[in-house]
Amino acid sequence: MAVRKALIGGSASFGSCLVQSDCELVNDCLKGQKRSFEVLIRRYERPVRAAALDVLGDYHRAQDASQEAFVRAWQKLPTLRKRSAFGPWLIKITRRCALNIAQRQDKSVQNPPLLAQAIEKPNGKLEDAKQRLLGAVMQLPKDQQQLIMLRYFSGQTVKETASSLDRSVGTITKQLSRAHKRLRIILERSKQ
Repeated sequence: MAVRKALIGGSASFGSCLVQSDCELVNDCLKGQKRSFEVLIRRYERPVRAAALDVLGDYHRAQDASQEAFVRAWQKLPTLRKRSAFGPWLIKITRRCALNIAQRQDKSVQNPPLLAQAIEKPNGKLEDAKQRLLGAVMQLPKDQQQLIMLRYFSGQTVKETASSLDRSVGTITKQLSRAHKRLRIILERSKQ
């Protein structure tokens, strides 16, 4: 991601940073450790792109909004009061950036949201079953959407997801179970 190189200046050795919570990484960033922000970028780049794509419906504009969101987050990081809430805060910034881009775009061209592109390659097509599943995920409450995005879209383990959200592994497991149950209900209703 271009913003990663611009903010950080190259590749990083992540090592122990991957097991740090968002709160610890934000604290490190505020102490001047720019590499910690690169870990946050890697952790959130797919959920951020998915949130932007949900608003814009255009993969390339969503990438622009994603990069703008990371730059704004970097600039506004000292204003973040609850550091463990970095993920939801970043998603709000992303949605604002995407809305700003949407307001600037030509109103005559409206593309339907293609959230699937946030998961697949930009020119990839999803099968019908995967599109239905993705549509069901977008019907979940925002907190469950975020949980599913971190766990499955970003490929985080349950432990990494718990660390990202500053919650216990047991809490994340229980919340994932509830989200899976709700997804099954949504998918069953969509078959009828």
